[in-house]
Amino acid sequence: MPGKKNRGVFWFCILALGIGAFLAWRFLWNEGGDKSRMPAVMPPVRVAEAIAQNVPHYLNGMGTVIPSGDVLVKSRVDGQLLRLHFREGQRVRAGALLAEIDPRPFKAALDQAEGVLARDRAQLQNARKDLERYAKLAKGDFIAEQQYETQRALVRQYEGTVEADQAAVDSAKLQLEYSRITAPIGGRLGLKAVDEGNQIKASDADGLVRITETSPCDVLFTLPESQIALISQALARREKNSRLPALAVQAWDRENKVELATGELLSIDNQIDSSTGTIRLKARFPNKNGELYPNQFVNIRLLVQTLHDVVTVPSAAVQLGARGSYCYVVRKENRDGGEIDIAKLIDVSPGLTAGPITVIDKGIEAGDLVVIDGLDRLRDGIPVNVAATAQTPKAEDPDKPV
Repeated sequence: MPGKKNRGVFWFCILALGIGAFLAWRFLWNEGGDKSRMPAVMPPVRVAEAIAQNVPHYLNGMGTVIPSGDVLVKSRVDGQLLRLHFREGQRVRAGALLAEIDPRPFKAALDQAEGVLARDRAQLQNARKDLERYAKLAKGDFIAEQQYETQRALVRQYEGTVEADQAAVDSAKLQLEYSRITAPIGGRLGLKAVDEGNQIKASDADGLVRITETSPCDVLFTLPESQIALISQALARREKNSRLPALAVQAWDRENKVELATGELLSIDNQIDSSTGTIRLKARFPNKNGELYPNQFVNIRLLVQTLHDVVTVPSAAVQLGARGSYCYVVRKENRDGGEIDIAKLIDVSPGLTAGPITVIDKGIEAGDLVVIDGLDRLRDGIPVNVAATAQTPKAEDPDKPV
C-alpha cells in the first residue's frame, strides 16, 4: 500500500508539471496568429502624445502686499478739534478737507502780526522821507554827514524789522492754514483715532487717521539669489527692445490655488540679503477691484521668458534612474507577422518643468507616445497593451494681457 501511495503522488506531480508547461507555452511563447491572441501578460499602460508648444518660464516666490501710498495724517498745530469731515473707510482725493481745528487762536495771532507789520511799515515810510530831506541838507552842508549816515542806518534797520514782521505774518497765516487738515494723498481712510471736541497736539503719535492707497498697490517679494541671472537677462532684453512689455507678475492666494491679480515688475533691489541669500523685488498691481489688501500674504509668479515651440510631455512620463533621466516610448513593431506595441526606454534631457508638463530638450520628438501610467511593470523592449490615451496638458497662455 505505501508503494501505491507513493506512485500516486509521483504521477500527480508529473500531471501538474505538464499542465504548467502547457500554460507557459500557451501564454508566454505562443506569439503567432492574429493580434487578438496576444499574450495576456502584456502590461496595460496609459500613454500621452508629446506635443510642441510655447511654455512660459515662471519664477516662484513669496511676498506681502503693501500700499503704493501710506500716510498717517497728523495735526501740525495744537488746538481743539472742532469737526471731522470724513467717514471711516471712505475714499478721498488728495487735498480733500478731513478735519478742522479751532482757528480763533491762530486768527488772533495773525491779526497781531499784521498790526505789528503795519506799524513798522509806517515807521519805515517816515524814516525814508526823513532820509530824503537829510540828503538834500547834506548836499548844502546844512547838517553833518554823520547825521545823514545815522538816518540811512535807521532806514535799513526799519527795513529789516519790516521783513521780520512779514515773516511773522506768513508764519501766522501758515498756522491758520494748518488748522484745516487736508488729505496729503488720495486713498482709502482707516479708522479714526480721535473724536471731535478733543484737544490734539502735533506730537500725538496716533494722529487722526491713516490713508492708504491700494489702487494701485505694490507687492514686495523675494527670490533666491541663484535666479538673479534669469531676471537680469529678462530686464536686459526689455532695455534693448522698448516695445517688449514689462515683466508680468501674478499674485496667487496663500494656498496657491486661486490667481488674485496680475501686474508687472516695478523694480529690483540693489543688493542681496546675505542672511537669507535672497533678492527683494517690487511689483505693481492695478488692484481696481480690491483683490489685494495691505499686509496680505501672496504667492508670486514672475514671468522671465517664454520658450517657443519646445517639445513637452506630462511630467509623470519623466523618470530618474541610475543612468539619468529617461522615458518609455511606445512604438509599433512587426513580430511574427503581427503589429504590436513595444515599450522602448529612451534617455532624455529634461528642461523646464512647468506644473504638469516638462520640456524635453533632447531624446523625444513631437508625436511620440510616452508612457505616463504603468511604468513600474515595464522593461525595455517588452510588448505592452495601450489601455488608454491621455492628452498632454496645454501650457498657460504667455501672451495673456496684464
